[in-house]
Amino acid sequence: MFDIGFSELVLTALVALLVFGPEKLPQAARVTGLWIGRIKRTLAETRREVERELGADDIRRQLHNEAIMKSLNETPQAIERVLHDELLQQDLKQQDLKQQDLTQADLTQEQTKQQAPRSDHEKS
Repeated sequence: MFDIGFSELVLTALVALLVFGPEKLPQAARVTGLWIGRIKRTLAETRREVERELGADDIRRQLHNEAIMKSLNETPQAIERVLHDELLQQDLKQQDLKQQDLTQADLTQEQTKQQAPRSDHEKS
């Protein structure tokens, strides 16, 4: 992380010795070590939390993508079902129309047959 050589460490130790003195230097080193430990733990915890959140975001993104893929896979089947239903309805309508035409033709024939004997009676 830091590119500190041995000479820089010795120089830092000498400055700390001059600033704190020989009596307070061990306590200052201990406090500095505690603070550095706290900072490292906080950074590690933050890193884990960010990684966990990123993992959760990846999972959410993956679930969203899977839902989209599922709907895309279902779309052709749904379209096919709708078209099939429409074709069936059209066939049923055509059959109903044919049936109505046949029924009307039968009625017309019946009426023609009934009118034919009347005209025979009228002639006699």
